[in-house]
Amino acid sequence: MRIALFATCIVDAMYPSTARATVRILERLGHEVVFPAGQACCGQMHTNSGYFDAARKVAANHITAFESVEYDVAVAPSGSCVASVKHQHPMLAERAGDTDLAERATAVGAKTYELTQLLVDVLGVTDAAEQLGSYFPHTITYHPSCHGMRLLRLGDRQLDLLKTVGGIDVVELPEADACCGFGGTFSMKNAQVSTAMLEDKAENIRSTGAGLCAGGDASCLLHIGGGLSRAGSAAGTLHLAEILASTLEEPAEVPSTTTGATR
Repeated sequence: MRIALFATCIVDAMYPSTARATVRILERLGHEVVFPAGQACCGQMHTNSGYFDAARKVAANHITAFESVEYDVAVAPSGSCVASVKHQHPMLAERAGDTDLAERATAVGAKTYELTQLLVDVLGVTDAAEQLGSYFPHTITYHPSCHGMRLLRLGDRQLDLLKTVGGIDVVELPEADACCGFGGTFSMKNAQVSTAMLEDKAENIRSTGAGLCAGGDASCLLHIGGGLSRAGSAAGTLHLAEILASTLEEPAEVPSTTTGATR
């Protein structure tokens, strides 16, 4: 299968190791990965902030970029960005009365998957240790991001795969389905509310005793990592792609537990 990588802007700019981990996982399964060079931001924050005209232009760039190469499916290590492509891009075009762009957006969105959605639903991966060689001998807890849960309906795909990684110990996170408080521009426009939500999330993570909090969205993990660090927690954060890509021979680099770093 030929798979197009939608890296997302935050992963591309700040956490390229997550994109590389995604590629390693897919190539390990025997698939070819291509990278549409014209891709940039999906426009999610523009849309969420109500800047629909600007967001439509950003969405149009994404659509054009992913029409420029031949591929079977596209994948991103981000539930929120995939949700934007699938749900927001057609809405933006329809709102502007651009039926051609809406049809193109729907076509691109239909072929775009969040990483675990692709692994489980399309590629049939249900046992990470057996099928991917995943090995990560650490105690973790897991935060499910809001867009993945509520827009993509990922359910337990991410958590179930993490539990099948060799050597791992997954501890249940209290109130796991509560938002971390990031929400893109929400954390800036409503800083006090966001901080209060983050403090609750960080306290719940600390209560598990886990050294790492895993998740499927780098943006949420960045926010959570900062909250853990400010709270003086020894826990850090790590994207699930890096855990799934980790093997006995090539182990993932575990973030420093003194900084709350995110990778």
